Amino acid sequence: MTLEFIPPAKPIIGEDERKAVDAVLASGQVAQGPQVHSFEEEFSAQVVDGVESVAVNSGTSALHIGLLASGIGAGDEVIVPSFTFAATGNSVALAGAKPVFADIDVETFTLDPASIEASITEHTAAIMPVHLYGLPANMTEIRRIADAHGLKIFEDCAQAHAASIDGKHVGTFGTFGAFSFYPTKNMTSGEGGMITTSDAEVARKARMIRNQGMEKRYANEYVGLNNRMTDIHAAIGRVQLTKLEGWTKARQANAAFLSQGITEAVTPVVPTGYVHVYHQYTIRLEGATGEERDRFTAALKDEYQVGSGVYYPIPNHRLPSLAPFAPGLELPNTEKVAAECVSLPVHPSLSQADLERIVEGVNKLAKAGA
Repeated sequence: MTLEFIPPAKPIIGEDERKAVDAVLASGQVAQGPQVHSFEEEFSAQVVDGVESVAVNSGTSALHIGLLASGIGAGDEVIVPSFTFAATGNSVALAGAKPVFADIDVETFTLDPASIEASITEHTAAIMPVHLYGLPANMTEIRRIADAHGLKIFEDCAQAHAASIDGKHVGTFGTFGAFSFYPTKNMTSGEGGMITTSDAEVARKARMIRNQGMEKRYANEYVGLNNRMTDIHAAIGRVQLTKLEGWTKARQANAAFLSQGITEAVTPVVPTGYVHVYHQYTIRLEGATGEERDRFTAALKDEYQVGSGVYYPIPNHRLPSLAPFAPGLELPNTEKVAAECVSLPVHPSLSQADLERIVEGVNKLAKAGA
């Protein structure tokens, strides 16, 4: 019997989303308009404890515009993890500042407070943690460090919609948070992003920067960008937002089954009081090299028809684009997890049989050293 392939991610787009898009097309107003405004208000109320939201055309734009609206520019340094998607460091560089790469905690995959402290210089302006894979970073310690050194906090929440610590949602801890609605995220708008902030001036600037630097037509106050979200994308996002809570619970239930069943690899750690939303379910093959890990993922696909992902095999500080910012830098924890990590399917479309096959394949192959 041929097994059906289990994809590592599966965007869910249904009739509700199609109807919402058709309604926008029929309205004749497809650029930034009432759908964007409603999406912003609903996202604020449901995901970020009521702080203001500003919709843009991608998660990267949310980071970039958030930095610009917060006054980051030439001469500033922003501490970021190297174990993340390149957009984190890219956004700092695009703002004219210097990304400074710090190491991570091997258990949570998020910024290590000790490495943050060691990375602070007289030019450090902010810390930008990434809530990686859907788990919040250690915001208690990051806040302590930021306050002690007079630094701002910016949050990369691209993978962490509705994640929280002790009931406080990510995107509300710092000057701004940045979310992504890329198709494989926990919810999508087709493409898009959201800036969240309790700082009214940051929100005002972000709204102008996304719109060519103007609040009033042809009265440009800032050098701006064309990074607006369309009503088409916002309409999709509004529908997806109504389903986010259910999908998150499904991801968490799937993750609980995987964690209970997988015994031959290191499964995700969730600190007390933290809510993990499992954008990715990421295991570690303790002690594996990158080559050994790649053989494991190939065997998982070939023998069990289970897809997986490796996020991220090349740390940012070694990418040709970002390495010039970090000459000679060594981040041992980052290098270790970059070789050991495998992200397994955890999306809401998985069946019980899918979950059982994933557990069986991981345990057998990891034990055999595939």
